Amino acid sequence: MKYADILEHYERELNLFLVYMKDREYSLDTQKGYLHDIKHFLLSLNYKAIGDVSDIDVMYYLTQVRETGAGARYRNRCQSAIRLFYKVMIRFKVTDHNPAMDIEKAKVEKKRQPAYLQKQFLDASLELIQGRYLIRDVSIVALMAYAGLRVSEIVRLNIPDYDRDNSNIGVLGKGGKWRYIPLPVELNQLLAMYLSERINPWNSKDPAFFVSQFRRRISKRMVQTISEKTLDALTKQYPQISGLPLSAHKFRHSFATDLLRNGADLRAVQELLGHEDISTTQIYTHVMDEAKERAMNKVRPSIPAFTSRKKNKAN
Repeated sequence: MKYADILEHYERELNLFLVYMKDREYSLDTQKGYLHDIKHFLLSLNYKAIGDVSDIDVMYYLTQVRETGAGARYRNRCQSAIRLFYKVMIRFKVTDHNPAMDIEKAKVEKKRQPAYLQKQFLDASLELIQGRYLIRDVSIVALMAYAGLRVSEIVRLNIPDYDRDNSNIGVLGKGGKWRYIPLPVELNQLLAMYLSERINPWNSKDPAFFVSQFRRRISKRMVQTISEKTLDALTKQYPQISGLPLSAHKFRHSFATDLLRNGADLRAVQELLGHEDISTTQIYTHVMDEAKERAMNKVRPSIPAFTSRKKNKAN
């Protein structure tokens, strides 16, 4: 009962935090994750007043998080949640200080190069999709593979977001930020074809672009299932890629990698992917490093003969 009692003690603060995140249009996943982190933090306070919490209290809690076996990334997410929570508490005059503001983040190992599919396998994956809802499923995978959409962005997509005449699509990304992606002719034609046979949802006012067989907005899990079936079929067809850690998100990685391989500017890739910080996009710079290495391998310097003469004298 203590768990429920403590959360009830901080009910007002939790409600303020949730209202703020909803108003700022944080994604549902972010809301759930941050609420989870804050509830566990509040439990550690054991009824202590929000305004009486010090940076030592926060550091002690974050140390406990690490000691339970959590990695640096999760520890830093907890810190970000606490920092945002106190920002909200200051906004609503619950307290006047943020005890998490000056605490340093834990060092995180640099990300490994992201797994991706080469273009030939990316193209082949669409050919392997089968089933009753073929055009819908191909459209979903194609938007991830050739426009870089996240799974959550596929789910949120609405009919008014698609501009067939100007061949572009508006995407509501993380943090409620919009980006507009020009569509290749083939992808534009595919989406138009899909809309011509789209299932009408039970709720006629729902503008969902992708609709499930149950006549509701397609779910995140269904998009992941479509991706998993496609990748399973691809792996069976091409055993040489069976070692890659493949998932729905790898279509997006493949999109970014292919853009850079074809000479796209890193800043343009950042905008197409909807990354707030270009450092996030830089995980793909291994592609540019490969391109630079290939280019340098083609360089054949004509070095003056004196180098060989000096070598002979030394001998």
